[in-house]
Amino acid sequence: MKQRLRVLSILVGLLVILGSLTACSSNKQASSNGESASGIEAIKERGKIRIGVFSDKPPFGYVDENGVNQGYDVYFAKRIAKDLLGDENAVEFVLVEAASRVEYLQSGKVDIILANFTVTKDRAEVVDFALPYMKVALGVVSPDGAIITDVSQLEGNQLIVNKGTTAETYFTENYPNIELLKYDENTEAFNALKDGRGAALAHDNTLVFAWAIQNPGFTTGIESLGGLDTIAPAVQKGNTELLNWINDEIKALAKENFFHSAYEATLLPVYGDSVDPESVVVEGGEVK
Repeated sequence: MKQRLRVLSILVGLLVILGSLTACSSNKQASSNGESASGIEAIKERGKIRIGVFSDKPPFGYVDENGVNQGYDVYFAKRIAKDLLGDENAVEFVLVEAASRVEYLQSGKVDIILANFTVTKDRAEVVDFALPYMKVALGVVSPDGAIITDVSQLEGNQLIVNKGTTAETYFTENYPNIELLKYDENTEAFNALKDGRGAALAHDNTLVFAWAIQNPGFTTGIESLGGLDTIAPAVQKGNTELLNWINDEIKALAKENFFHSAYEATLLPVYGDSVDPESVVVEGGEVK
């Protein structure tokens, strides 16, 4: 009887060990299919590159009336798909919000973020930024009847911002006395401005310029606030292979003035002569 119990105990122990080994194997497989599935070989095997873009930030990333992704970032995304996979349509656009961009990279939901992602020191600690392809500063847009031309005018008023943006960070750190109304989506934020829920809205100046042009009755009273920033593609932290490929791509595209072509195709129809392309476009990753 004692011998049978000993044999049974050994068998149970072996089953527990085998179960642990199986679980470890499953976890490793899940990891390779999730967070580390952004390597170039994995992308080629998948046949699609997953790129995070905005759905409601025209003219940079938006979905048109036909349900098609459009904009400056989308123009670049298609070229990446063409040069990496041989087909500009070999891209899966993943719609993101400003506050979800880092999480989507960290969780492996996307391979690259091309959602007007401004490079900051804090963000660079959790994602890897490639070379920049655009310049940007903050701008403040407000109704024509009460144009905000100086930050001091926002004291005692509410300022509309998007969560997870440099505008939120800038005003939180530098003007803590200004009350911020925070929204997840760009559409929500601009609708709040139209409805008069805030005195003004702060966002990338490249965006508020375009929005004010398309929405009579509003003016970008503060055209540039804070320092000049850059916008760049971002990949998961440590994904050096994909990062290096993107950097090489940006340098190579400079030979054909690709980003000026992207500007002419997507931004010029909106900006017209009101914006100097050289104040926005960065070629070859070199900020001038």
